[in-house]
Amino acid sequence: MSLTSYTDEKRINPLDVVERLAAGNDWSFERAGDDEITILVAGKWTDYQLSYTWMGNIEALHLACAFDLKVPERRRAEVQALISLINEQLWVGHFDLWTKEGIVMYRHALVLAGGVEASGKQCEALLGTALDTCERHFTAFQFVVWAGKGAREALDAAMFETSGEA
Repeated sequence: MSLTSYTDEKRINPLDVVERLAAGNDWSFERAGDDEITILVAGKWTDYQLSYTWMGNIEALHLACAFDLKVPERRRAEVQALISLINEQLWVGHFDLWTKEGIVMYRHALVLAGGVEASGKQCEALLGTALDTCERHFTAFQFVVWAGKGAREALDAAMFETSGEA
């Protein structure tokens, strides 16, 4: 027995909202169908591929943000350690290492249970959080993968912020 009652009313596809967001920002995007859209966004450190997927069966708008960083087998354990350290600090979303492909991905979802409609602000916040989080931590992943640094050292170096001018 369900704790809530559901209606069969037609809801607006949240990917339509995401598509308007991408078009309004002149971002390149591709709508693969009624349940997926991919957006390409240029960041400070790299380009990001953001894939939104509408998962109607669980009423969630899933976002996966990938970036160009192939993790070689020999560095995967240290990248996993880095992901663990980063995820401990995140309030929303998380990083994953897709071991088969060797890629790092940021993931988050917006739950729209009970027929709730996605707003432009919600979709924009989901995208903004993904980009901000990836931009903030991208250099730590580079330090581990390309410079051979340990997870803690890489995260500390990436989070170091300077103030003032020299």
